[in-house]
Amino acid sequence: MKWWVRVIINSFIFLAIAGFMDSFVVTSWTSALIAAVILGLLNAVVKPILFILSFPITIASLGLFSFVINGLMISLTAYFVDGFYVANFGTAMGVALILSFVNSVMGVNEE
Repeated sequence: MKWWVRVIINSFIFLAIAGFMDSFVVTSWTSALIAAVILGLLNAVVKPILFILSFPITIASLGLFSFVINGLMISLTAYFVDGFYVANFGTAMGVALILSFVNSVMGVNEE
């Protein structure tokens, strides 16, 4: 149940960010919902592998490299979902930063 709440909130956040940023486009609410599901799956499967592989650089950067990994997850989501477009990697990192901030403020990540 908690996972679906996070997916729905993330889809609303995607739609809100797309309204403010020209370099981030979500064509419909269904694209946002599918993107939120795909992002959740990528975060569950791919992100732990990337985190383990990049652990030394994450430690060396005092954890800031995790923002790059989050941006990569947004870019991969845009690759897999039609109607969910990110113009460049900087935009993907910005979207990931906003998404993480809003989720932490709303307490969505707390289990």
